[in-house]
Amino acid sequence: MDRIDAKLLLAVQKNNRLTSEELSDAVGLSPTACQRRLARLRDAGFIEADVAIINPEAVGRPILVLVMVTLAVASVETVDRFKAEIRSRPEILSGYYVTGAFDFLLTVSAVSMAGYEEFTREFFYGREDIDAYTSLVVMDRVKTGNNLPISTTNDTPARR
Repeated sequence: MDRIDAKLLLAVQKNNRLTSEELSDAVGLSPTACQRRLARLRDAGFIEADVAIINPEAVGRPILVLVMVTLAVASVETVDRFKAEIRSRPEILSGYYVTGAFDFLLTVSAVSMAGYEEFTREFFYGREDIDAYTSLVVMDRVKTGNNLPISTTNDTPARR
């Protein structure tokens, strides 16, 4: 990955709907060269997905909850099973297996607090593999997104 690749990544992570001409202006390459580089970056796994960030209130899911989960026994089987369950639930927007005082950090979307309570009853109650969970209700989304800081000052070796 060189500095032009880095500039392309910075541009598309801010707005992945830029035209080839707009990308060309941003990085100083022809539109065709920009498209070839983006295809290479996708193929190499630098770009995992092209997505739209949806306003939760606009689609009727204004409640966002951060949930810290502690497993009763952190065996390989339990961790793998819990990871699979996280991936299967659409209301879980993100899930992280973490170090520290708890095992997982989840971001959960709900239509209401009653909806979140229903989710907790379905997902957490009566499970022997979960020792405890703590919910933190988000009062304000101060900053959201997935834009990574990428250096454009020098060539960076590809890590893939």
